[in-house]
Amino acid sequence: MPMPTEERVSQLVAALVESRGFDLEGVAVSAAGKDQARIVVTVDSDSASDLDAVADLSGAISEILDDAGDFGETPYQLEVSTPGVDRPLTLPRHWRRARGRKVRIRLLPQAQTPQGVTMGKDAGTFDGRVGEATDTDVALVLGGKQKPHLAHVPFADIELAVVQVEFSAPGAAEMALAGGVAPGRPTPGAEADDVQGETPSSAAASTEGTVA
Repeated sequence: MPMPTEERVSQLVAALVESRGFDLEGVAVSAAGKDQARIVVTVDSDSASDLDAVADLSGAISEILDDAGDFGETPYQLEVSTPGVDRPLTLPRHWRRARGRKVRIRLLPQAQTPQGVTMGKDAGTFDGRVGEATDTDVALVLGGKQKPHLAHVPFADIELAVVQVEFSAPGAAEMALAGGVAPGRPTPGAEADDVQGETPSSAAASTEGTVA
């Protein structure tokens, strides 16, 4: 039996994920060795996601997949996890949850460069610290520790934005302008053990299932 599509799996699990207080950030379905499937369900929430909550969700998702029967007799490995630091910021909620974090931004070619920004080696790219975000734009702290100041950038002008791992603490003035770190999120500069993903974002649970 062919594996179900990512869209089909998303339809099966979306309501459950939402009922548990999570946002469904993505589903990936792929082959995992001979005659086995691998399903990765990525979720996130405004609060820190602990391993117990993710494990409980993983078990509930597995039950839904088994009951649906879309995998037939094919065994599958299910992994439910929260995003790592390398997840691009594409939605307003991603930006709100990244408040206080340093990000590298690439603007669209036609976008206006914010005043006072120092561009990186790649054309149209620069670093900033995430401040308050609305549904249409984000306040970025530019200038680093020396001359921090705010600039507002419309989401429509941003081609790509990714959180950067930091190994030194940001300046107090930077963080004050950003409005601090989003609740439940790790403190910038304390990431020596988080290169593979933030502590809450590395929370993951796996299970295996086969429809009888």
